[in-house]
Amino acid sequence: MTLTTSTHAPLIIDVAATELNDADRRRLANPLVGGVIHFARNWQDRAQMTALNAEIKAIRPDLLICVDHEGGRVQRFRTDGFTRLPSMRSLGELWMQDAMRATQAATAAGQVLAAELRACGVDFSFAPVLDLDYGGSSVIGDRSFHRDPRVVALLAKSVMHGMLQMGMRNCGKHFPGHGFVNADSHVEIPVDRRSLKAILADDARPYDWLAGTLTAVMPAHVIYSKVDKRPAGFSSRWLKDILRERLAFDGAVFSDDLSMEAGRYIDGKLLSYTDAALAALDAGCDLALLCNQSIGDGQPLDELLEGFATAVRNKRWQANPESELRRRALLPQVPAPERGALARSGAHQDALRLLPSSI
Repeated sequence: MTLTTSTHAPLIIDVAATELNDADRRRLANPLVGGVIHFARNWQDRAQMTALNAEIKAIRPDLLICVDHEGGRVQRFRTDGFTRLPSMRSLGELWMQDAMRATQAATAAGQVLAAELRACGVDFSFAPVLDLDYGGSSVIGDRSFHRDPRVVALLAKSVMHGMLQMGMRNCGKHFPGHGFVNADSHVEIPVDRRSLKAILADDARPYDWLAGTLTAVMPAHVIYSKVDKRPAGFSSRWLKDILRERLAFDGAVFSDDLSMEAGRYIDGKLLSYTDAALAALDAGCDLALLCNQSIGDGQPLDELLEGFATAVRNKRWQANPESELRRRALLPQVPAPERGALARSGAHQDALRLLPSSI
């Protein structure tokens, strides 16, 4: 199958298990699919993960293989040689003791994260978290570096530098900030009632300072009611007017998972997966993410693909060449490290020694 930038493959989906089945192969071959996201259920060991990703690339070399692998409690692969990465909060705590040591450790965390993933054929991790730690959010919690946006920006930049050294792009999340609200957007719709001025002066500052360094952004499934009645991931005001125009971000924008409870409520209505994905793309996302729907009969994924095909035929959705270029820019541009050579590498051993001892 030959793809061009005019095709635009906006959908990121998952696969069911540790090996591909026929339904997975059929879906991944669909030109509307631009990537796959792995979860812990897709992991058995490094050899299995490497083989799984090789088969995915054999179907479509341009597919972006992604994972949520931040460190701390959000790390999908933890065994068979994968380093247990520190939480981002532990890096922020180290900053309070020794700022320069913390930036070293953050760079090392990015290097280890990216190198170990890439050695198994994973292209991209949705990291780092840029949310501020207000102390009340259970869904963010120790995923955040710090309460101070300056510390968040500097440590995140160090993590991203380490990732980039290993050939991996980055994704700042959850724009413009998920840390202030206590509600968990996996199960309900958080509402942040602060003014735009207050949000831009605090939570969104890392996105401003890092606009030229970030390669991707994921908006929050949060309603900022004084700015827009829609969650940020469905808001053209947040994505086009503020993120693109005001903050000058020119990388890729992913929707957050559209299977989340807050992911499909727009204007008081629960949308289908297709309508939610179309709404996210229309608002300014380049890519729409639907997770954990391949399990069982996978009907939700098939309905999404059929719904998008219908939208294309009806001219309800048109490919965006700029979005496709942004997606492809996230693919690694340098060869992945070989696992054996990585384990023997002095640079990798040095990075491991720089990680905080308490994880």
